[in-house]
Amino acid sequence: MSDVVLPEPRRRVEVSIDGRAVLVPAGASLLDACRAAGVETPTLCYLETLTPVNACRVCVVELEGSRALVPSCARAAEDGMVVRTAGERVRTSRRMVLELLASSVDLQRAGPELARWIDEYGVDVDRFAEGRSGVAPATAAQEPKVHDGMYVRDYAACVLCYKCVEACGVDHQNTFAIAVAGRGFDARISTEFDVALPESACVYCGNCIAVCPTGALVPMTEWELRRAGEWRPATQTVTTTVCPYCGVGCNLELHVQDGEVVTVTSPLDHDVTSGNLCVKGRFGWTFLGGGRAR
Repeated sequence: MSDVVLPEPRRRVEVSIDGRAVLVPAGASLLDACRAAGVETPTLCYLETLTPVNACRVCVVELEGSRALVPSCARAAEDGMVVRTAGERVRTSRRMVLELLASSVDLQRAGPELARWIDEYGVDVDRFAEGRSGVAPATAAQEPKVHDGMYVRDYAACVLCYKCVEACGVDHQNTFAIAVAGRGFDARISTEFDVALPESACVYCGNCIAVCPTGALVPMTEWELRRAGEWRPATQTVTTTVCPYCGVGCNLELHVQDGEVVTVTSPLDHDVTSGNLCVKGRFGWTFLGGGRAR
């Protein structure tokens, strides 16, 4: 009988977060260390299932010995690091980033999570309003795009976090139907070669919706309820079940409001989906009794 070889335990490193020693596995990020220390850190472009792209910079922290603030989502934790997350330098940087975002996007429409950080850092959303000269950048200037009964693209709430690009690309779907077109104030989320959505490579999986942090990409059901003032996530119940369409075993989370299924998601920590679904799993639920048929 051969000997059983057990895997070597993962080495851990010790990091100081705001004066508190924290042990995290080697390879973890400073953001992981902050969360392990119970320190809430704002993020926009980060998601644990995506490769960090360092696009938003609201998660920056002060690292002793570093000239510049570092993005906590992408900086690997090393033994002996000393990190400060709540100093005036960090708070000023985060506030400035959010105020610059507000110069091009209506942050008041970008969801409750972002609204909370606006309050936390005392963001003046009109600070750079004069720089706009009444001209909206290419992203926010787009009218809501309603091309089908499944989801809506309302880029007035888009902060160019790149999450949808990553989810549609190498991190998840490998469809590459989403890209960033233009530069500077002309930058905008677009289909490949800026073609109409039905003519693009989009397979309508809706995984871009699942990662969007601001509501720029939402299911049609949510869009309609929001416009009617009837979207009430606090009152919704969530029931986990298994997708009935094939044998893969994807977990579904059915979000129910007033006795009707209003949207479907999948848990980020599910080992089959990592939060992703196909078009059937995410949108093929209207056969359920009480579902909001399109």
